[in-house]
Amino acid sequence: MNAVLAPSPVAATAAAEAATETLIAIIGAGPSGLAAARNLQKLGIGFRGFEAHSDVGGLWDIANPRSTVYHSAHLISSKRTTEFAEFPMADHVADYPSHRELRDYFAAFADHFKLREHYRFGVRVLKAEPLDASDKPLWRITTSDGQSAVYAGLVIANGTLSEPTLPSFKGQENFKGSIRHTADYKHPSLFSDKRVLIVGAGNSGCDIAVDAVHYAQSVDISLRRGYYFVPKYVFGKPADTLGGAIKLPARFKQAIDSVVLKWFTGDPVRFGFPKPDYKMYESHPVVNSLVLYHAGHGDIGVRGDIDHLDGNSVHFKDGTARDYDLILCATGYKLHYPFIDHALLNWKGMAPGLFLNIFHPRLENLFVMGMIEASGIGWQGRYEQGELIARFLKARADGKAAAATFAQRKTGPQPDLSGGYKYLKLERMAYYVHKDTYRGALRDAISALS
Repeated sequence: MNAVLAPSPVAATAAAEAATETLIAIIGAGPSGLAAARNLQKLGIGFRGFEAHSDVGGLWDIANPRSTVYHSAHLISSKRTTEFAEFPMADHVADYPSHRELRDYFAAFADHFKLREHYRFGVRVLKAEPLDASDKPLWRITTSDGQSAVYAGLVIANGTLSEPTLPSFKGQENFKGSIRHTADYKHPSLFSDKRVLIVGAGNSGCDIAVDAVHYAQSVDISLRRGYYFVPKYVFGKPADTLGGAIKLPARFKQAIDSVVLKWFTGDPVRFGFPKPDYKMYESHPVVNSLVLYHAGHGDIGVRGDIDHLDGNSVHFKDGTARDYDLILCATGYKLHYPFIDHALLNWKGMAPGLFLNIFHPRLENLFVMGMIEASGIGWQGRYEQGELIARFLKARADGKAAAATFAQRKTGPQPDLSGGYKYLKLERMAYYVHKDTYRGALRDAISALS
């Protein structure tokens, strides 16, 4: 009897690569990754997803080691302005869902559309590299389980809020307390009986400061600039569901909304916050009025920028000083694509230079999902990104002239996505867009390719 010979390792590898080289690889199974997967699925484009965690949901699954949410975390936008249009959240879900409700939502989305079967979970992408220098190269994907395979294209959707930006302070080597980033924060018991200084007054910083007042011995917040504080509810309804029917030029909307805002929140300067040195909407607003409530009650002290640290003392630039046991840095996150050469992402200054924040100007099968920030963009904005990617791939496969036209267009200058607003020149604002302008550009491009 002849022995059955197992295929050689070389033959097995070749067979595996042949099975994948018609598929698009997707890195990540958070909101952006799922949006890309669903849109490729709708147009019959094969894909394989990779997710380092054991389940879908990205940062909204607090059990994910890379998650940066905390026990009290909720959406800062309401469910109806954030959900996927084709899969609305249930009526019983809160106006501003918790991370637990959002984890369940993404799990239900993945189950409903049978997306899990296309993913490999518990597998981290270590390296993504093109096989040649052409405009449509195959991509070799190497993963943490020791496997390597070749794919027809690559969608990067690993999120923008996982790699913390931790500042350095003069004299921090002499500080006797601890210095941590909000990425490490999960539960307010961290603050028990401590004198706490939170550095940064973005949405997470303010949420966590409100958490801390119930546990800490004292809570201060240090900030370099002023902010616009927006309440979650106006007239008993989620604030982001009101208005919008009348589109105003940026300068008029800024003037009118800043006045209306003071009717509901007052002037934060009264509580010690600096007056913003920029106009409304030129930076992301803080959707939190409780921080003003607690500042008004003396539960949260407002401090200026830090000059240096010494022992337990933090010395501020205004000449004051105070002792702390814990400095928690709410200083944001940086774009993190460790598996790919930054040169391949056309990195320009503080962020990749991509057409519509998605498309490489030259490469026709490399895409980035979710590299957008905008007030009210929601997951539907990411979904439309995924739809545009899928439409482009399908039109190109069908030989449509519109695909060639779009491919040429993306090599040119980026359209103005600011909506007339002059955004602050900060790293976290480097990929900020105006919601209506951006989604309009996406829809126009989708229509042209359909």
